[in-house]
Order: sequence, then structure tokens, then C-alpha cells
Amino acid sequence: MAEKVLMKGNEAIAEAAIKAGCRFYFGYPITPQTEIAAYMAKRMPKIGGTFLQAESEVAAINMVYGVAGTGYRVMTSSSSPGVSLKQEGISYIAGADLPCLIVNVQRGGPGLGGIQPSQSDYFQATKGGGHGDYHLLVYAPASVQEMADLTSKAFETAEKYRVPAMLLADGTMGQMMEPVELPEKEPVMIDKPWAVRGTNMQRKHNIINSLFLNTEELEKTNFERFERYHTIEENECLWESYMMDDAEVCVVAFGIAARVSKNAVVAARKQGIKVGLIRPITLWPFPKKPIAEAAEHVKGFISVELSMGQMIEDVKLAENCKRPVALCNRAGGMIPTPEQVLESICKMAEKEGN
Repeated sequence: MAEKVLMKGNEAIAEAAIKAGCRFYFGYPITPQTEIAAYMAKRMPKIGGTFLQAESEVAAINMVYGVAGTGYRVMTSSSSPGVSLKQEGISYIAGADLPCLIVNVQRGGPGLGGIQPSQSDYFQATKGGGHGDYHLLVYAPASVQEMADLTSKAFETAEKYRVPAMLLADGTMGQMMEPVELPEKEPVMIDKPWAVRGTNMQRKHNIINSLFLNTEELEKTNFERFERYHTIEENECLWESYMMDDAEVCVVAFGIAARVSKNAVVAARKQGIKVGLIRPITLWPFPKKPIAEAAEHVKGFISVELSMGQMIEDVKLAENCKRPVALCNRAGGMIPTPEQVLESICKMAEKEGN
């Protein structure tokens, strides 16, 4: 068993990416994710990898596009405004059916906003962000250990389905330090017959492209891609269920909001309130099934978010208007306290008890 080391969340992502076989990193500094780039700048040259601080976020994501086309594991990272600049490139990568990892350590917005933690890029990550019909695999870590574990998971799943993946963290997750266990062995890389590499005349030449001037061909490609997305929804959805067996109120939260909410759930249980927590680990695919199942026995839901209310829409869609859904939130870099979440739980329990 590997020894645990004390690491900052951003550094855990970077080291986990290296352990996962990533040898190409292209990025641009922006708070609160700059430590990822700084870590990669130190480590990559020592392991024969490539680190490049691009001239812009736009350049960085297009460098990712190029390396992804060759089949090598590649990543970029940024924070909210920087990820906005990458959206066209992300759409191109999705349209070319290429795997890669994009890390977004979110800060408050819109615009330049502030450098404090936020979850207000949920819509951007889960509803596309760029142009056209596509999805990203979106993972939401709630600990430094998960920052590392989900980095490896993201690379593997992205390659399995040939889709780009995003690790959607927040400033708190990126900056906090916790013990983390990293894998000792690097994974075995799978063959990628679609990659653009030297063929030595042993196979046909591959072309990486997202341009389809024939409308019927583009439609066919989109339908085929969404069949793959359906398979992902069936097989790759991840969530944690906490104290939901007899719950009458269900809290839904991810990332740092889930950690706060778990404390509130424990406090509410001590007061005799039957409440549980569903924590989405994948934001896309969203865990619709456990929420739909919870709607059969709970009296209401509370969506806890570091935003003005974005995930709440997916909660409402999943529970299919069967139960009331309340929002407990802070915005602009503020984080709800356990006391605030507990107050929302008590209000929901009291409301449904009348």
C-alpha cells in the first residue's frame, strides 16, 4: 500500500495526472489553480514530459487538441474565466471525438468576479459550454483524495468512450491540504487505432477532423455520438448516498457544499429529523436514478450550491415534479455554513410535517 502524503488539492491533481500517464500539459496561470501549472512546470521536464505555458487559454486548448489527436494523454487546467476562453476548442475536441482532461478550479463570477471558491460553472460544464450538440464527462471531487482518484478515472473513462472529460472542482478543493494516497504503478496504455501517428505504411492514414460539409453525414455522426453518450449515462454515473435509507428530506450537494451538508445532516439527525444526502460524483452524467428513487419516499429536496441555483434544475428534472425542491445557497465566493444548511433542513421538515 502506498504511503499517504500531505498535498494541496491542485498538486494532487497534477501528480495524479502524471501517475496516470499524462506527459503533456498546456496551460496558463490563473488563480486559484495556478499551483497545477507550477507543479507541472517542475515535474514534467524531469520525467521526459512536455510542459508549455501557452500565450493564452485559447492557444492552450488548441495544443491539447493537437496532442489528443495523436492518442497521448494530455491535460490543461484553468479557472472559470480561462475555461470560458477554452470553450470553442473544447467543442472542437468533442466534435473530433478525442479524449483529454480539462480541469476547472472554479472561482466566483460572472466576468472576472473574484478569486474565492464557487460552483457557478455548473451550467457551462454540464450543458456543453461551447457550440453544438455535445457532452463532457464531468467529475466533482469532494476531497483531496478524490481530486487524485477522479483525475485517474477521468483519463480512463475519456479514453474508453473517446470524449473529453472535465474535473470540476472549486477554489476550496484546490487550495486545501489533506493526506492523499497516490497509485504506485502507472497504467497500461491501450491501443488507439484512431490516433494520428506515423503508420510506417502498416495501416491506413487517420484524419482527425470535426468538419462535415455533408449535412447527412454530420447528422449521422451526431446521432452515433449521442448513442455513446447514452451508454455513458447507463454505465458511468457515480454518486454517494448517505443516510438515505429512512430519509424524509433529501439534501443534494457536490464538492465542498457536500462536505458542509454532511455535517448538517448529522446535526439534524441528532435533532430527530430524518434527513439524508445524495452527493453527485459525476455531474454529467447526472445521478437521475437515485434522486428519482428518493422522490418515491422523501417529502422534499434541498439543493445546496455555491451559486445562484444551477444544479437545482437537474434535481427538479430528476425528481419529476413529485416533491418540493428548495435552494440553500451562497454566491460570489461565499460558502454555506452547516448551520445555514441545517436551517433549510428544519424548514423543509417543518413544512412537510404540517
